[in-house]
Parts: sequence; C-alpha cells; structure tokens
Amino acid sequence: MLKVYRSRVEGTCQVKATGTLPKIIVTAGGRGVVGHAGARLLTDVAEAVGLTGACSDALAGLRQRRGGHDPGRVVVDLAVMLADGGEAICDLAVLRDQAQLFGPVASDPTAWRLLSNLDETMLAKVRAARAQARELAWAQRFETRGGLPQATAAGQPVPGLVLDLDASIVLCHSEKESATATWKKTFGYHPLFCFLDNTREALSGMLREGRAGSNTAADHITVLDQALAQIPDPHRHGTARRS
Repeated sequence: MLKVYRSRVEGTCQVKATGTLPKIIVTAGGRGVVGHAGARLLTDVAEAVGLTGACSDALAGLRQRRGGHDPGRVVVDLAVMLADGGEAICDLAVLRDQAQLFGPVASDPTAWRLLSNLDETMLAKVRAARAQARELAWAQRFETRGGLPQATAAGQPVPGLVLDLDASIVLCHSEKESATATWKKTFGYHPLFCFLDNTREALSGMLREGRAGSNTAADHITVLDQALAQIPDPHRHGTARRS
C-alpha cells in the first residue's frame, strides 16, 4: 500500500511504498532534484494494485537465477518507460540512470532476452495479471469515487461502458521485421487497439503488418474478446458497448 504522511518538524512530504523501490522524500529545499519523478508514481501504482507481483508469478519460469532481475519488474519498468515517452528498449536508460528513484533497472540485453522468450502462453498470463490488477484498481475507484467516468458522444452522455476499436499506422523509415507497405501507400505497421472510452484505458491490442486490413473481422473479434476479458466480471456482463 502507498502511504503519504507529512513531517511536522521538517515540513517535508514523505512517501513510503512496499516492495523493493527506494523510499522517496519530497522537499522544497532544492536539493536532490530529479527528472521524470512523476513516472515513479506509475511503479508505485503497479505495486499497490498487485500488477508487479502478478506479472512476476506469470513469468516466474523466465527467471534465470535468484539474484537476477525479476521478470515481472522488468515488464513493469518497460511499461513505465513507454508511458514516460520512451520508444525503444534503450530508453530504459532514463529509469536506469536514476537508481535512487526507480531502484535497480534491467539492462537493455536483459530486457531483450525477456521479450524474445515470451510466447503466447506467457502473454496470456500477463493479460490475466493485468485483468487481476485492473479489478482491484476499479474496486478502489468505486470505493473512493463512486464509479467510473461516463462516456459522451456529441456532448451527450452514453450509458454503460463504451469500447473504441481503432487501427493506427506506425511509420518505419527503414527495413524492420514484419514492416510492409500500408494501404495509405506508406511503410510500417498497422496495429489494432481497443480502448475503454470511459477511462481512456488501453484494454488490448494486436501488432500487425502494414498490409493488414482496416476491417479484418477476425482481428477485430480477437482484440474485442481480449478487451472484454480485461473488464472485471461485475461490470462486464450487459455493460460493454461497441462503438
């Protein structure tokens, strides 16, 4: 659990989090200033809702030695890196260079090995870990805020949950694995995603070649099924709506 308390003597705000992450002390004195500090909150949330632990259990078979980096933590660090604006595995250096903020972060080769060893069975376990963590996060949201935001269309509220499926062109400026010509006469990839419009959460996605069609029914069904599996049971049945 994430705990925040104020020190009356020093006038500082201290944040404690369970797990292996370093303790953070926030002061107004101008010392020890670090960049990307807000990204640390994402790692704290991942631990608080059990995502890091669930991913660790899902990928336990990939841990090569006891003293090595935990696979679940590596996955969370990669997600935080992407949320912080990173575009490639080498961008993990932004987290790695601030060990006092993020703790020990895996090297680029370690992250590469982890991703290359993932198979469909392990990816399914990671998706299940995400669903488990999302269920807890939603339960806390309902307890503290009373519910999820309501989606709107043309300024009018839309009842229930609204799922938004959309494909997007990702350009490549050189030859890359599985990169092909796209229907827009460009070159790259054509992934398909599903977002929850109410909360802007990315529920599921499918990496596809550039030549993949925009209206491929089988791909839409797969992504939609995976998105529905991410919605906690109490809210899934009779509440999801495809936009």
